[in-house]
Amino acid sequence: MAKAETQATSEIQPFAGFSPQLFEFFEALAANQTRDWFQANKAAYERHVRGPMASFVESLALAFGAHDIPLTGSAERSLFRINRDVRFSKDKRPYKTNVAALMTRDGTKQGKGVFYISLGGHHDGVERRGMIGAGFYAPEPPDLAALRAAIATTPERWLETEAALAAAGLACAHENALARLPKGFETYAGSPVAEALKLKGLHVWTEIPADRLYSPDLIDEAVEFARSTQPLLEFGWSALARPAR
Repeated sequence: MAKAETQATSEIQPFAGFSPQLFEFFEALAANQTRDWFQANKAAYERHVRGPMASFVESLALAFGAHDIPLTGSAERSLFRINRDVRFSKDKRPYKTNVAALMTRDGTKQGKGVFYISLGGHHDGVERRGMIGAGFYAPEPPDLAALRAAIATTPERWLETEAALAAAGLACAHENALARLPKGFETYAGSPVAEALKLKGLHVWTEIPADRLYSPDLIDEAVEFARSTQPLLEFGWSALARPAR
């Protein structure tokens, strides 16, 4: 690790909770989408947005390790940039109005099977809430094929995974699911895993009201959520490790 990165990491404080100023910053940014405004208010961004998220990730990585949850991350590698990629978008606003980070087994954003947190505007506006999620969101076609193959060939294990999620009050998100079974899986029509085979990814998520974001206890809540989603992550990791057919 470079000297500057080592110094930056050592200055990160234990997570003490986010603050309402995080949402206030994004509300102001939504109305002032210019580089001049952002540069003039960058100190507020670092203090109320990026700094607390860096603390959250570093503290959660330690908590995951203490609870034998095989996910990790760091301030340098887990946080997403606030700048939007506008190259291929009709929406040319330069800045996001949310802050997000993800954690994986190897601590990089390229890892498959993630824990994800996002605070702020999830759509066009700025919402004073957060969300945490886990799983395999929008996997590449070969990975999606492997996940579907595992569901089809080991249905008992998949149903056990669904049951474990249900016991924690969770279920895989069904947005953008196929209306029909994908090609090659038509024979599973009417089977207990038919609906799962229509999914375009295997991920779960839950919302967090703003008041719960303001407490350091959010770390414990994130650990419990990650523990509850381990059956899904383990199923997916096992599926992706299987030799392709």
